[in-house]
Amino acid sequence: MSAPDASRASRRSLVAALCAALFAVLAALVTARHGTPYPLDGSLHRWSVRHRPAVAVTLARGITATGTGPVPYLCAATAGLIAGWGRDTRGRLLSAAGALGFLLLAQGLRYAVLYGVARPRPPVAERVTHASGFSFPSGHTATSALVAGLLAWAVWRAASPTAARLWWALFACSAVTVGLTRVYLGVHWPTDVLGGWLYALAWLTAAWAAEAWLGRGRVAATGPSASRKTPPGA
Repeated sequence: MSAPDASRASRRSLVAALCAALFAVLAALVTARHGTPYPLDGSLHRWSVRHRPAVAVTLARGITATGTGPVPYLCAATAGLIAGWGRDTRGRLLSAAGALGFLLLAQGLRYAVLYGVARPRPPVAERVTHASGFSFPSGHTATSALVAGLLAWAVWRAASPTAARLWWALFACSAVTVGLTRVYLGVHWPTDVLGGWLYALAWLTAAWAAEAWLGRGRVAATGPSASRKTPPGA
C-alpha cells in the first residue's frame, strides 16, 4: 500500500472511530439517567405534541413506514445488485448478499444495545402511531440511515460523480426525514434519533474504512490496474 493510500485509509478509520465514540458517549449519558429524557428531549417532544395537524400526521406516518418492514431489506439487496453491476450473475448476487448481511448484522447488534440501555419511550397517550419495545437508539432512524448509506455506496460505484452527489443528497434527506418523523409522531425522544444516526454512521464509516484497507491491499497485490475510482473527498 502506498503512503497516500495508507493515509486515506487511516483517515477513514479515524472518522469511524470518532462516530463510534460519539455514539458510545451518548449511550452512556442516556444510561446514566436511567432513560430519563433531557430538557431538550422534553421541549422538542412537547412542541411536536402541540403541532399535529391531521395532514402532517398522515404524511409523517407514510414517511416513517419506510424505515421498517421489508422495504429497507429490499433496498439493501437492490443496492448490492447495483453495486455489482457489470459483474456476472454470481458476482451480483454475492454483492446483494453482502449488502443485506451488513444490514442484518447492524440490526442484530442494535437490538443488543436497545435492550442493554432499556430506555422507556415517551408516554403512550402522546403517541400518534404504533410503537413497541425500548427507545434508544431509534430503530427506524438507524435502519433508514444504514439503507441510505448502502444506496449511496451503490450509486458511487455505478454513476458519475455528479449524479452520485445528487443521489447522496436525496438519500441523506430521506434518512433525516424518517428520523424527524419519529420525534414528531411522539414515539421517540430526540436523543434516541440522534443515537440512531450516530449508530448508523459508525457502521457505515467502519465499512468505508474497511473497504479502503482491503481494497488497497488488493491493489498492492494485483497492481494499479485493479484499483477503482475514489469517491470525491475520500
